[in-house]
Amino acid sequence: MNSSIIESALRTFREESEAVASLAEQLTEDFEKSVRAILATHGKVIVTGMGKSGLIGRKIAATLASTGTPSFFLHPGEAYHGDLGMIETADIVLALSNSGQTDEVLRLIPYLQTNGNTVIAMTGNANSTLAKNSTYHLDVSVKNEVCPLNLAPTCSTTAQLAMGDALAMALMHERDFRAEDFARFHPGGSLGKRLLTKVGDVMRKEHLPTATPSTKLGEVIITISDARMGVAVIMDNGRIAGIVTDGDVRRAMMKYGARFFDITAGDIMTRTPKVIRATDRLTDAEQLMQDNKIHSLIVTNENGDLAGIVELYDLMRSGR
Repeated sequence: MNSSIIESALRTFREESEAVASLAEQLTEDFEKSVRAILATHGKVIVTGMGKSGLIGRKIAATLASTGTPSFFLHPGEAYHGDLGMIETADIVLALSNSGQTDEVLRLIPYLQTNGNTVIAMTGNANSTLAKNSTYHLDVSVKNEVCPLNLAPTCSTTAQLAMGDALAMALMHERDFRAEDFARFHPGGSLGKRLLTKVGDVMRKEHLPTATPSTKLGEVIITISDARMGVAVIMDNGRIAGIVTDGDVRRAMMKYGARFFDITAGDIMTRTPKVIRATDRLTDAEQLMQDNKIHSLIVTNENGDLAGIVELYDLMRSGR
């Protein structure tokens, strides 16, 4: 590997990390006031910015919108040429400009002030025109750009992105935004599918492998093999009594040797198997499997009766 190339990458990581870390010392009461203003408004958060700041602004708007804060990005040039009508009085405007002197952004300020909008400025210069004419100011100043010429936005845009994420995460926390809420805004992705899909939607409910406590292990092997699920549910008088896995069978072979075929399912079954309800989410099933290092779960209905079996494979097949 070329050492100078690697060193350049390491320097970028190091300096951008330091720029983000320094934001902790630059955080003021204006950050909390900004969050509380957004929580209190019945309007939207409209993000605006030019150039690289605009690109970061688009991402911040997208993050806010997907985490419970209605938001969209408005190009300042388009706003000045007719799109100001998109901004309602209740809306809060988050304006990004590293210098705080971006002309296209500054031209919006008189209208926003007249319109009664709260303006949150995110700049690297607390003494800039934008910062001084905003309601609240978020300081994202950096010592320098990692660019060798100190020109290309690098540390500054990373700081803007981190501050935007901090804003979104603080809002999520205050709104008590949950996984279910996130899924409602992401129904098309694999995460959304897993959060919204119920265990009953993917469980196997036909030809379930069952046996009784008195079933000999030789028959249990056949039951497990035929169903190809790796487990047999042990039923006693119509109720779930336990579970026998293929691992239990293998261990019994080693333990009992020639006596193996005299042993019954009741002798080796787990009497308190892990179960999940058909109405629970797939993510709940996944977590239960991970916590207990198992690959199958017995699924019950609301009365506690056997409804099906769900396996790790079923979760993976359902969009993980």
